[in-house]
Amino acid sequence: MQHRLSSGVRAGAGLAGVVLALGACSGGEKDKGVTVGNTGDAAAPQVTITPGDGSGKARPDKGVQVKAAGGTLTSVTVTRKGKPVEGTLSADKTGWQSRTLRPASQYRVTAVAQNPKGRSTTVTAAFTTLKAAAELEISDVTPSAGQKVGVGMPIQVTFNRAVGDKAAVERALEVKSTKAATGAWYWASDTQVIFRTQNGRYWQPNQQVTLTARLAGVRSGKNTYGDADLTRRFRIGDEHIITASTKTHRLTVRKNGKKVKSWGISAGRGGRVVNGVDTYLTTSGVHLAMGKENPAIMTSDWMGVKPEDKANGGYKEVIPYAVRISNSGEYIHSMASTVWAQGHQNVSHGCLNSPPAAARWFYSFSQLGDPVIITGTKRKLEWNNGWSFYQMPWTKWVKGSALDRSVTTA
Repeated sequence: MQHRLSSGVRAGAGLAGVVLALGACSGGEKDKGVTVGNTGDAAAPQVTITPGDGSGKARPDKGVQVKAAGGTLTSVTVTRKGKPVEGTLSADKTGWQSRTLRPASQYRVTAVAQNPKGRSTTVTAAFTTLKAAAELEISDVTPSAGQKVGVGMPIQVTFNRAVGDKAAVERALEVKSTKAATGAWYWASDTQVIFRTQNGRYWQPNQQVTLTARLAGVRSGKNTYGDADLTRRFRIGDEHIITASTKTHRLTVRKNGKKVKSWGISAGRGGRVVNGVDTYLTTSGVHLAMGKENPAIMTSDWMGVKPEDKANGGYKEVIPYAVRISNSGEYIHSMASTVWAQGHQNVSHGCLNSPPAAARWFYSFSQLGDPVIITGTKRKLEWNNGWSFYQMPWTKWVKGSALDRSVTTA
């Protein structure tokens, strides 16, 4: 990036290009840079660039530093393959610091400083960053580019290897939205970090959200550096809030605060307790719509029972218009055979059985990330059962940030 602060910069008499190499080829953390300007001429500004000219093993995470003495910087340009590199000028205009750099890449620097009397110094340098022994890359981001999602949608970033310096990586991640929200990152594992908004305060509807990962050159572990940046944009659609009660056997859908549809359901009947958990009960809590399947193949394999073992509850069913809401086999789906119970009695294995027409409508209407809030059972939804991240208290979620902080997306 070029910072040009004034026009009409003049070269000091014979000073441009005069180089005093001070450890210019040492590279790495010990590189003292390259200084230009006649140290005996008090009228000439001194400009120092670090890494120094010719350095072949500059650390990508240290970036480029330019300093001026006896004057202020009027122009700094750093490029890689002719493209500019971002940087920040200090308030007193005597220092400039670039962002992190890509590993195994050549950079060129041109800087100009000028003193109050109009004397100027120009310095140029070229160097190469070291090659990373291992590269950190983003292997997956949910949601996908350009996707329209619900107001509860989390951003899930998965890396190709374990992240050692989580704080450094988290600093490189930025979330911006058209309408402001407060959110926080949470490290679910060494390879995955998740961003969501505050409990009960979802994304505002109908806006754009942008994730920017400035990972190139970020040091995530010993000799491990980020390989490239990534930008991901997606849209928040209308606000869909789905509520369901296993006691009243009723599900209600609201769009942008207005009720649009309601129907009778049949939830989990209970009665199969494993390790103290009734696996046939529907979980109560804030679920998010995770995906759609038409049809979904549902079997008893999830509970360790072969589908053909009917005596022990084995089953295999082909279910149309199924919207997944957890990782424990819960869906909102069509079930013609239990219409007699829907609105009156819970007879399912944990899903919300719905009339075929209502299920078909909901399948088309729903978006990934739509909140589905279920009440009425004693089986609590765990925070990591699918995308059920709103089940974790906000203060605990923020503690899961490597920086222990919330951020605004404005």
